[in-house]
Amino acid sequence: MEQLRIDEIAKRLLAKVPETARNIQADLEENFRAVLRASLSRLDLVSREEFDVQSKVLERTRSRLEALEVRVQELEAAKSARGA
Repeated sequence: MEQLRIDEIAKRLLAKVPETARNIQADLEENFRAVLRASLSRLDLVSREEFDVQSKVLERTRSRLEALEVRVQELEAAKSARGA
């Protein structure tokens, strides 16, 4: 997950901490970040960049498959025409 998102989540968590505990704000903020990073690293997530790359690969593969399906139909039609 992007560092910016982790920082944003950590700040939101810190905003929920009572005023009396805010004197240890820096420690809490760093601990929140560490816990979030550790928890998120255990999840099987991919980056947005990797997702976009794989989406493009899938799109190209789908296009090639559709072209091959058309070609197979043409070949089958040609074979049927010769055999008929």
